[in-house]
Amino acid sequence: MSSVPLKRTYKRLPVCVVEDHHDVVCHIYRAIASRHLPMKDIKMIHLDSHPDLLIPVNMSADTVFDKEKLFGELSIENWIMPMVYAGHVSSVVWLHPYWAQQIREGEHSMTVGRDSSTTTIRVTSTDNYFLSDGLYVCEEQLENPKRFSLSVIRVDPVRPGHGSLTGTECDGKQKRTQRDVQSKDSQPPSANTDSLQPAEGSRAEDGADSTGGDGVDDEGSTGYIVRRISSSVSETEPYVLDVDLDFFSCKNPFKELYTQVCFKETLLQFQLLFISSFYFETLLLCVDHRIRQLEDLEAAFADLLDDDGEETVTRWATNPGMESLPQLVSSLKARNSCPDYEMVHQAGLTCDTVELPHHISSDEEIGRLISAVQLFLKVLPKPTLVTLSRSSLDEYCPVEQVDSIQRRVLAMLEGLYGALDVHKDYDNSSTETEQLPQGS
Repeated sequence: MSSVPLKRTYKRLPVCVVEDHHDVVCHIYRAIASRHLPMKDIKMIHLDSHPDLLIPVNMSADTVFDKEKLFGELSIENWIMPMVYAGHVSSVVWLHPYWAQQIREGEHSMTVGRDSSTTTIRVTSTDNYFLSDGLYVCEEQLENPKRFSLSVIRVDPVRPGHGSLTGTECDGKQKRTQRDVQSKDSQPPSANTDSLQPAEGSRAEDGADSTGGDGVDDEGSTGYIVRRISSSVSETEPYVLDVDLDFFSCKNPFKELYTQVCFKETLLQFQLLFISSFYFETLLLCVDHRIRQLEDLEAAFADLLDDDGEETVTRWATNPGMESLPQLVSSLKARNSCPDYEMVHQAGLTCDTVELPHHISSDEEIGRLISAVQLFLKVLPKPTLVTLSRSSLDEYCPVEQVDSIQRRVLAMLEGLYGALDVHKDYDNSSTETEQLPQGS
């Protein structure tokens, strides 16, 4: 008799709803333990305004093999790569709205492993997203290497009037309408339903018509998205559909903490130095410079928390690259006599190469984005597990919109996949979390 565990399936598609995005990891691990997901090489379709592909900078790589310790180390921006190093996840498709551009579009292949010199997790990608956090090392320096493929794909909202879902249509009271649409449109979307909106900020504003007449194969269109994803997800492979609600409407909470003038004039001084030549030696110098810069900034702001007097500020301003620190402190104190320097440091890190995305969508645009997601999901295989993050307490998804977006997304998913097994793991008073699938 074969010792390979039989594949298990859920009676109803489980949808695990959390507040902080990294809390989805425990639900993915639970599905692995119950043999609904494989132990290794899991595929993930990740809808988010942020890649979430950073790595806990100082975490020992071996932490991934201690589940409880790992959960305590993860944050909203770095929960995927530890699962890659552990061998559980091998492929991620990052589907992003047009306003999110932290990683260049296209296919990325890299190695994730244990840095032999620091025992931390590091990556071989030379994209600025990883360089800006000092995460790059050469492949020869990695132990226990894992190959990782990343597809970065833009999603455009559908054009107004082409099947976009209004708030009423997406409300839970109108789920029957969604199922009716699905049964009528069981075939892949035609050119008529695949017409896309070249919204503000998208490449369609460059002068050319991004819909190309029928819109089927243009970047951001349903046909383009399905073709790109189909190379990563097959009919027979289980996969995780992961959705952050800030995909549909996104705030940069740091813009709320400081005025735009302060943000542009002072914090952007922390951006990574651009280096035109990407030879190996140059990359190492770039990463080394960035790591020392981040360490100096962290130490400086820690000192300022205790004493932001003139002597402390002047002393730190003598360090290379810190000459404008007095200007920053003066600007902050002019707005707040007691600045939160830890928060200032975090804000500075968000604009190292590209600022965090900020686009608060109208109700109508949210509906058109949900329609775009519906169009490509209904021609893809059914996911094994859906994880959904609200991201509202940290204000990446606007608090005033998050409940409405959640209802509309769940209604769309029910229209596609039938009755859902929804587990709300963000309300401590909820008993629904007790119904989560358990491993055998």
